[in-house]
Amino acid sequence: MTIDVAGQPVAFEEAGRGEVILLLHGWGASARLYAPLQQLLAQKYRVLAPDFPGFGESPEPPAAWDVDAYADWVLGFLAALGVAQCALVGHSFGGRVILKLAARQLPEPRFTKIVLIDSAGIKPTPGKQALRRSRRYRLGRKLLECPPVRRLCPGALEALRQKHGSADYKAASPLMRQVLVRTVAEDLTPLLPQIQPPTLLIWGRNDADTPLADGRLMESRIPGAGLVILENAGHFSFLEQQPQFLRVIASFFKL
Repeated sequence: MTIDVAGQPVAFEEAGRGEVILLLHGWGASARLYAPLQQLLAQKYRVLAPDFPGFGESPEPPAAWDVDAYADWVLGFLAALGVAQCALVGHSFGGRVILKLAARQLPEPRFTKIVLIDSAGIKPTPGKQALRRSRRYRLGRKLLECPPVRRLCPGALEALRQKHGSADYKAASPLMRQVLVRTVAEDLTPLLPQIQPPTLLIWGRNDADTPLADGRLMESRIPGAGLVILENAGHFSFLEQQPQFLRVIASFFKL
């Protein structure tokens, strides 16, 4: 399915009837990863799973958005479908957007429940090696951005970015790289105490991208939050331990 949001087509999946649950996917993914979860929840709920702009089958945003812009987009998507209230489920980047949404002082309560799966949003404290690597990158970039050097070595700056960039950065288009840089630079830790809906945190014990320490921090800062740890699972815990994950979700949403 597609719908127009602020003049832009958006691809999304819809199933079931009843109260609404919105599923928000992670960076580099799409709504299709949520198919088993959507099928489960659709037994009792109306489940919406959009592709964020720049992912899946939705075109890229018109500019390099930050997390607030994606949060605004979510509100526009819900308004376009006439949804006044819903529960939120988000993995990784989707969780980052949910943190922004849930901490906003909206005119009326919009979100009934929240599930954060291996959520992003906590900015890591870099170690000494990472600091040295970052310093070298900044110095190299500054040199290679000089017009004379760029003319002499036109591909050197991109080669430097490829060498130092993450897998997500390397796989992204030029515009989405800007989006990634803007989103990961923001630490959402100060927002956590402002999140009021009942919140379930689900984490893979072996998550190397958003480590379990992030989940424990969120549990301690979000009022009344509970943390479920999935053993033998990493950043995509909802896929790696899918049967257990679905049982936890079924309990939380009273299926």
